[in-house]
Amino acid sequence: MHAPDGFLNAGTAVATGAISVGTVSLALRQLRQTINEKQVPLAGIAAAFVFAAQMFNFPVAAGTTGHLLGGALAAILLGPHMGAIAVTVVVVVQAIVFADGGLTALGYNVLNMAIVPAYGGYGAFRLFRRLLPATGSGVMAATGLAGLVSVAMSAMAFSIEWLFGATAPVSFAQVFTGMVGVHFLIGVGEAVISAMAIGAVLASRPDIVAGAADLDIARIGGERRIPLRTFIIGALAVALFLGAVVSQFAIDGPDGLESVAGETGLAKVAQDHALDTSIFSDYATAGLDNESLSLAIAGIAGVMIVLAVGWGILAAVRDRGGDRAAT
Repeated sequence: MHAPDGFLNAGTAVATGAISVGTVSLALRQLRQTINEKQVPLAGIAAAFVFAAQMFNFPVAAGTTGHLLGGALAAILLGPHMGAIAVTVVVVVQAIVFADGGLTALGYNVLNMAIVPAYGGYGAFRLFRRLLPATGSGVMAATGLAGLVSVAMSAMAFSIEWLFGATAPVSFAQVFTGMVGVHFLIGVGEAVISAMAIGAVLASRPDIVAGAADLDIARIGGERRIPLRTFIIGALAVALFLGAVVSQFAIDGPDGLESVAGETGLAKVAQDHALDTSIFSDYATAGLDNESLSLAIAGIAGVMIVLAVGWGILAAVRDRGGDRAAT
């Protein structure tokens, strides 16, 4: 879903940029009133995990691959506002540091990959929660279904943007059918990863899952707890392992958007990234001939950069919120 520069016209890029900036600003304003000290490192860790998990592309069909979007997962873990911010950090870092997703496309990439999946996915999660048992298994099932729906929503969002911002003679029907079809399959992978991740957190620290905050901890995860610091260190270790090791086994092939772009002719309007010669462009480390080592260093660097940026932004928001409350 990382769209390159040139996929949508300038007017649509500006409009989606304004929507994304406005939504992120409102989310940050809301967080100033509610964020607590415990949530700051959790947001950074969640962002780092999403970044690392996105480095692993899994096979879908006919040579097409997919990867985690993570918006619904982050929203269920952190709440929709913080979840949207966490994934926004991921998308921005990917564009600037790794040349993944165009700079002029940041508006619609943030909208499609962070905002729509976080808020739309969380809304779907709350709906499924009403229909499923109020247990840990129910929360996991609702998470999986919400993850699936969030990916479809993201594909629909891009299709609607294409309707208004087309830069090639490809019909809305072609784009919509292709995007929703392939991303439904990718959504199955999203569902499995998201449900497993939430299940792991419920088993260790059920009290930090925002989407299950209304439930009795004894019913959703028992009394099994580990210290928060241990949880954060463990989660960081998992993210580093994903970025440095698991990423080595990613399937090499076009993702959902790239596949649709190739089939419909959208790929012809894609523009080169302005930062495609940067040190970590395309998730490789410039100057290293060893591909595995190059990817591992890029993955580790990405995890730490995203962690630092996410943690720093939320810490600043918390400090400003505290200052405002004090005055």
